[in-house]
Amino acid sequence: MADYNGLAKDLHLKYRGKITTALRDTRQLNYDELSAYYTPGVGHISALVAENPALLADYSWTGNLVAVVSDGSAVLGLGDIGAAGAMPVMEGKALLFKYFADLDSVPIVLDVHEPDEIVATVKAIAPSFGAINLEDIAAPKCFEIENRLKAELNIPVMHDDQHGTAVVVLAGLINAAQVTGRDLNDTRVVLSGVGAAGTAIARLLKRYAPGAHIIGVAKEGMLHRDYRSLSEPKRRLLTEGLLADDGAGSLSDAMVGSDIFIGVSAPGIVTAPMVRSMAHDSLIFALSNPVPEIYPDEAAAAGAAVICTGRSDFPNQVNNALVFPGIFRGALDHRVSQISDEHKLAAAVKLASLVPKPTVNEVIPSIFLPNLSAEVASVIV
Repeated sequence: MADYNGLAKDLHLKYRGKITTALRDTRQLNYDELSAYYTPGVGHISALVAENPALLADYSWTGNLVAVVSDGSAVLGLGDIGAAGAMPVMEGKALLFKYFADLDSVPIVLDVHEPDEIVATVKAIAPSFGAINLEDIAAPKCFEIENRLKAELNIPVMHDDQHGTAVVVLAGLINAAQVTGRDLNDTRVVLSGVGAAGTAIARLLKRYAPGAHIIGVAKEGMLHRDYRSLSEPKRRLLTEGLLADDGAGSLSDAMVGSDIFIGVSAPGIVTAPMVRSMAHDSLIFALSNPVPEIYPDEAAAAGAAVICTGRSDFPNQVNNALVFPGIFRGALDHRVSQISDEHKLAAAVKLASLVPKPTVNEVIPSIFLPNLSAEVASVIV
């Protein structure tokens, strides 16, 4: 296995980060062209945009520009490490935007943490951007922040930790169900971890397959009406029927007879006996990273047919980079003002279709598939 820690340190020190700005017009400019780009010519452009703000995307880079915003409160597997610690990750997100979708982006880390503060700050800087990608903001405040910004801004806003994960998981489920001869509307699903990603997975899966029976499991077991410390977002999932209320029980209890396990929770919490208790040819999405809830070889030996993880060194990697560059590319190209549930469903179906003949080792396409982002962008209309 590659020494990613050493390589990361070497590359970051060598280039002092990952991104830079560059001129679009790379010619040797003459005096008249410089004057047209800046004073006095730019005054005419500013007057045009002031009169009709909708022209800004045509006359500036905002039509191709995403703000990558975090308060550093839920960074990868590191937790609440603050703004400075979040910056290398946000730079990495900007690299992926450029590499996969030729989108410019600016990483912005905020040293404020209350929803009111974050919303006010993002609203204040929003005129400088064409879209807002929220990143690594802890639940449950991430739900309020995204919902308020979507309601109060007229540019696309998406919290990728929620929705990018949900889209890729649904795409994988569509193909894994095909491989094992299942109808997702007739499945029993155990969802371990009902935070930002888990909530989005439950909502999107129920939009695609309303008949799916999804059991949410948190630290103290299966979620139900009388669950101790039941947060308001989790309560809504139960009252809205997105999660089943099957009463109290452990993760092991929930797994018995289930078709699908989706873990966005903690390493090593699923055992081989749990997998053996599931339905024949079960589907395992063990997405805790870097250590999954159960390793693929152990899950396969216990009878799982399709196993997905968040890791690149196993087949079927669930990686947000499969979809978020394309979703934002499509939203900006097609002047979409809000990324809707219908867009996310369309992206999941499109992503699934990019694996023409799914197998147990390929239910999710490679991140290096040619034109991947363009394919996803084509359905964000």
